[in-house]
Amino acid sequence: MAAIYDKVAFLGLGLIASSMARAMREAGLAGWMGGHARTEKTRKTALELGLVDAVFSTAAEAVKDADLVVFCVPVGAMEQLAREVAPHLKAGATISDVGSVKGAVIRAIGPHLPKDVHFVPAHPLAGTEHSGPEAGFASLFQNRWCLMTPLPDTDEAAIRRLGMLWEKMGAKVDRMEAGHHDLVLAVTSHAPHLIAYTMVGVADDLKRVTESEVINYSAAGFRDFTRIAASDPTMWRDVFLNNREATLEILGRFTEELFDLQRAIRRGDGQQLFDYFTRTRAIRRGIIEAGQDTGAPDFGRVDID
Repeated sequence: MAAIYDKVAFLGLGLIASSMARAMREAGLAGWMGGHARTEKTRKTALELGLVDAVFSTAAEAVKDADLVVFCVPVGAMEQLAREVAPHLKAGATISDVGSVKGAVIRAIGPHLPKDVHFVPAHPLAGTEHSGPEAGFASLFQNRWCLMTPLPDTDEAAIRRLGMLWEKMGAKVDRMEAGHHDLVLAVTSHAPHLIAYTMVGVADDLKRVTESEVINYSAAGFRDFTRIAASDPTMWRDVFLNNREATLEILGRFTEELFDLQRAIRRGDGQQLFDYFTRTRAIRRGIIEAGQDTGAPDFGRVDID
């Protein structure tokens, strides 16, 4: 397969970047790949694993002559990184990212880019609770969605080219306005993560249940809460700080529904509970039918340990 980009630079070499690099190398989608990471340990590991052809101690060196530059760092680190690399970007290059929040990414990166590059924000809806260059695997994006949120004046050819890259890595691609993306993800990802962190925190605070009991007797529900709550704390801190309005809106709705269910339990209203659970169960079945998960006990997750 012919390469889609001759030279690709990853800024950040964690789970998503390492999975992209593996998928691109496996499918021959890039002629050359380089990367930058903040720590020497991560740079060394990425090179030893063969994820990239070269690593650089500065982001400015990494982006030199790159046709595609992908920001793979927490949202809070993107603005400073954009300032650093902007003078060194190749004319005609495509600049993208993999951030979970799009409005904040556009505000962080967009103002600092030169006029002769193409900015195409993107968000692959894929990941695991693991992090670091060792955690990546080539099939991470298979049958997962990648949402692109290009600006109205973004070059159409650049958008299609990046979309083709994601499709060749196995993803399904769609376009979405950035603000709508952030609301959708507040429902499907951001609020659930915050609830998971909270539930694990409640278990930790409930002194009548010992830590050993929580760990040893974790049923499937709590087990999956802890899986989500094991996600990278820096990334999720930045997600909530940069998508606060949409997340707070969804959490408000969640609180209202939770209070309603509390009243139903207190009143012993079994019919309301049954009807509610039946309706929400249908949504879960829809997720399975859409191919975004399976009914298997392990929820179809890839074991990368």
